[in-house]
Amino acid sequence: MDVRRVMAALTVSDLETAVDTYVRVFGMEVVMNHGWIAIVASPENPSVQFGLITRDRTGPVNMNASIEVDDVEAAHRAAQDAGMEIVHELQDEEWGVRRFFFRDRDGNVINVLTHL
Repeated sequence: MDVRRVMAALTVSDLETAVDTYVRVFGMEVVMNHGWIAIVASPENPSVQFGLITRDRTGPVNMNASIEVDDVEAAHRAAQDAGMEIVHELQDEEWGVRRFFFRDRDGNVINVLTHL
């Protein structure tokens, strides 16, 4: 299994205001906005990005970070084998990803995904 991308995710109360702040302060641009989560990225280096999220659409809690992998089923098995708490079961989402969440031993919630 290869990791393709790692992205921090910040929970915000007002998505539009948060997006405006990060665009203005850092010159970032919006590369995705679903109305409940937006991803902003550096125009010069698009791999430098992070998410802003109000409330996850299908997950029971918000994530602290997302890790995109090439084999989400293998990552799911590895998380289970490591004894991680699965807080959002593996499923296909309507926005084109297959994902699950696990909570690590320190309480961080990680969204593990692959694009379909």
